[in-house]
Amino acid sequence: MSKKTKKISMDNGIKEADRKKIAEGLSRLLADSYTLYLTTHNFHWNVTGPMFQTLHTMFETQYTELAMAVDLIAERIRSLGFPAPGTYKEFAKLTSIEEPEGVPSAEEMIQQLVEGQEAVVRTARSIFPVVEKANDEVSADLLTQRMQLHEKTAWMLRSLLE
Repeated sequence: MSKKTKKISMDNGIKEADRKKIAEGLSRLLADSYTLYLTTHNFHWNVTGPMFQTLHTMFETQYTELAMAVDLIAERIRSLGFPAPGTYKEFAKLTSIEEPEGVPSAEEMIQQLVEGQEAVVRTARSIFPVVEKANDEVSADLLTQRMQLHEKTAWMLRSLLE
């Protein structure tokens, strides 16, 4: 016997249409973050070469941080009153990051992760106009923190290529 769930109205000071647009943007950010998580974890497992230990450890730090980040992003979407995407199929539709094919060289891994970090920053930045228009300081704070972290990580990875 199934129960019908009663929808409780929400009034957090942000219009439903704006909450929906923000949630859609955050869903793209979640998809990018999860795709980057998966790519980074893959590279952690499969990196080889003279920088193995350094990269193996660095990638582990990065995918661990991303694992926590996807939870924060998904919970923000839920706090706005919308379901968070949570399947590979949904993420594949929403992400701007291409998954790697095969096992690239360590240098190619680093380059792909730089590109992935920067893609996450671009996605986060693209959400800002609707977040600012809606005076959604909580989402703005989340986006600012994510951009700061991903820009720093991209710089650190890029430094390995110079």
